[in-house]
Amino acid sequence: MRAIELVEHGGPEVLKAVETEAPEPGPGQVSIDVAYAGVNFADVLARADGYRVEALPYRPGLEVSGRVRALGPGVTGLAVGQEVTALTGGGGAYAEVAVAEAVTVFPLPPGVGMRTAATLPTVLPTAYALVHTVGRLQAGETVLVHAAAGGIGTAVGQLAKAAGAAAVYGTVSSPAKAAYARSYGYDDVLVGDFKEDAAGLEKAVRETTGGRGVDLALDPVGGESLKGSLAALAVFGRLVSYGNAGAAEPWRVGQPDLAPTGNAVGAFSVLTLARTAPDALRALAERAFAKVADGTVTLPVTAEFALADAAEAHRLMSSRASTGKLLLKVAAG
Repeated sequence: MRAIELVEHGGPEVLKAVETEAPEPGPGQVSIDVAYAGVNFADVLARADGYRVEALPYRPGLEVSGRVRALGPGVTGLAVGQEVTALTGGGGAYAEVAVAEAVTVFPLPPGVGMRTAATLPTVLPTAYALVHTVGRLQAGETVLVHAAAGGIGTAVGQLAKAAGAAAVYGTVSSPAKAAYARSYGYDDVLVGDFKEDAAGLEKAVRETTGGRGVDLALDPVGGESLKGSLAALAVFGRLVSYGNAGAAEPWRVGQPDLAPTGNAVGAFSVLTLARTAPDALRALAERAFAKVADGTVTLPVTAEFALADAAEAHRLMSSRASTGKLLLKVAAG
């Protein structure tokens, strides 16, 4: 089969097309003939810095859509040839055949095709958890979302409005991204580079909200962005961290930071949950996928690349010019 691998970390050029043996599923696993693979920022970090990479050579990719190729020992509830979407967890999605734990393989939701299905496994459970499970958004509250024009940001804007948010605010790096975000549920979008400017972020949010701040802030960046997000909370507000895209040193927050206005801090990682509590992830994903099936959420694919052009997909994502979701088309037809 064809696959994309890297044998050293570095720029997009280290992604190489190879011919290799198709993997076989082990106990509790499923192999999938891949139709599409999602491209995520975590893939870029894995390639560049070794994020979550245990050993080289490494095959990137965390999510696929396709058809079940084979079932490993002990797998029930799925059938060979069945159309599915799956979280591949430790990588391996950039290939014609991928292996996933059966608990993270899902039949396609009603009315959802292969192309859309490849956008679901990482984005939708994360977005749903940020809004509902961890963020606990209530009708009438306000939300701040960083990277509002990205895949997760696009989904969060729609989910938050559907949940009755009074206002959804986003941050983006360009006016073009601001216009894009507004078309997916955002009431106002702050344009700027706030990842190293906690004070500037707090000031912008306070000005936008008439000094009140927001009830829920969702931060995938970490570092100064996380500090600014906490400072921008309203009384009894919640901050949810779901990434460290800025590669900042871990920041400790404690009771003295939270007590003055009764704030709370939570965190979420879909990849960690897949490893530590896969049944909880499955229940979460099923609730999240229903929001696509019923039309609450639309996930736009804004760029599609051939498998052999994975490096170009990474260049686009690294440029900070991308919006929505990027895919690799793996199967012909």
